[in-house]
Amino acid sequence: MEDLAIGTRVAHPVYGEGIVSKSHLTIYEIFFERGGKVELTKYNSDITVLESLEEAPRTGLSLPEVEEAITYVLEKHNGLSQVVDMADKWKGGVLEMKPADSSLQAKEVSMEAFFHKIVMVRDRLRVLEQNINTNSKLDVEDKVHLQQYITRAYGSLTTFNVLFAEKDDYFKGQKTK
Repeated sequence: MEDLAIGTRVAHPVYGEGIVSKSHLTIYEIFFERGGKVELTKYNSDITVLESLEEAPRTGLSLPEVEEAITYVLEKHNGLSQVVDMADKWKGGVLEMKPADSSLQAKEVSMEAFFHKIVMVRDRLRVLEQNINTNSKLDVEDKVHLQQYITRAYGSLTTFNVLFAEKDDYFKGQKTK
């Protein structure tokens, strides 16, 4: 159902005719002839529009706008991890680690599990980087010093770029001049 504007006339099989008085994020407040003020979910299929207003004033953010705002804030503060795809050629594969001593047992790890660990290291480095940059107790020199260690760590992890499906997800170390 489309978002109903305040003043829209509606009908409901139980409550009769009514007028939308408020539009909240997920519910409408409607005054019905039978039942008075009733709050109904915006997804209620029993509501029939009798007369809608073409240009009604907005009463706040729509659900998609709220979702977009929440996503922006969570991403900004690392509340959401970015979905990173592994290159197709590694899917279903196995990483086998064999010790030099043949009497010792080899270890196998699924490529998916290994890739997940690599991505988690990257995500944790990014969180560390943000924490350093926003830390009020560190001076600029300390921040730069710690940032250089993180950059070198990224550089050490560039070997694993072959696992990523997209170049945008690659580890990037310090640029050489």
